[in-house]
Amino acid sequence: MNLLIDLHIHTHASAHAYSSVYEHIVEAKRKNMLALGITDHGPALDDSPHRWHFLNMNAIPKQIDGMRILKGIEANIFEDGKIDCDAIMADKLDYVMAGFHSPVYPPCNDIVKNTDCLMKVINHPSIKIIVHPGNPHFPLDYREIAIEAARNNVALEVNSGSAVARKGSLPNCRKIIAEVMNAGGYISVGSDSHFCTRTGNLDHAVTLLEEQQVPSEIIINSSLTLMLTFLNITG
Repeated sequence: MNLLIDLHIHTHASAHAYSSVYEHIVEAKRKNMLALGITDHGPALDDSPHRWHFLNMNAIPKQIDGMRILKGIEANIFEDGKIDCDAIMADKLDYVMAGFHSPVYPPCNDIVKNTDCLMKVINHPSIKIIVHPGNPHFPLDYREIAIEAARNNVALEVNSGSAVARKGSLPNCRKIIAEVMNAGGYISVGSDSHFCTRTGNLDHAVTLLEEQQVPSEIIINSSLTLMLTFLNITG
């Protein structure tokens, strides 16, 4: 399996990441990627960009050296199921992802609370991808989440950076993959790169997907056409 679309990277607009947009693009081109999604953290995190950053992302061309550039956001989930990406921001972006982050939603072992919260997010009209749902600090009912995500045409991410950043996520990722396939849903893959040399490094996720023989038809990164159609992007 050769995935040439990375839908989850961070630039130094998120101050805990360390590369520019162009550095990520250069690395993606070096790896012959077809598309790259720029998805800095939403403004609720202390070191994240202001909402104006997201309102102005149309300053970045759609195509650079033949590679499709997508403008997105990794929104933060609040405990009430809301996110830090309003409708005006979402309208300016190609896609909205959302995930649990400890400074905004403190680590919680309450599966019911976490699942109920994420169900609300999945039903948010702007959401297309739930990022790193396998994070062990936020246990979930993966079956219920996968069913609801499939019903709402929301992809669940297999995060390739979790092998390093989220110890203990591996068995959860395997469960998520199985439940998505059972529910007839979709999977997204992202490097979660915070430094450009990791951009396009999807090997950890690909290993898990191949291990469970996931068909390419449900992996939105598997082709440019499928990805653009799933995200409802034209032009």
